Amino acid sequence: MTMSRLISFASACGLLAMGAPSLAAEAGGDAAAGKGKTSMCIGCHGIGGYKTAFPEVYSVPRLGGQHAAYIVKALQEYKAGNRSHPTMRAIAAGLSDKDMADLGAYYAAGAITTAGK
Repeated sequence: MTMSRLISFASACGLLAMGAPSLAAEAGGDAAAGKGKTSMCIGCHGIGGYKTAFPEVYSVPRLGGQHAAYIVKALQEYKAGNRSHPTMRAIAAGLSDKDMADLGAYYAAGAITTAGK
């Protein structure tokens, strides 16, 4: 892990720890509805070990088993332009708060899965 990624990760963890209780309360999504909204997610996040090549080589994280509040916060940050991955920014731009909460609930409820399972 590069130093800049380590710093980004540490910062994200700190922000999550400070806002986790309120984010979890706000998330309140519907996992069943979230399942129907994953088509834009599974193309990258559903492939174990997948790496993007644009704008740089980046290991795509798995979403299954993540905390709902973390997923919601990450999507909000992409939508606001505070996270820089262009594909994720474009996807998040089209999501409503309800979509984000539903996706967070779906991925938080599920086990880690890949396209092969």
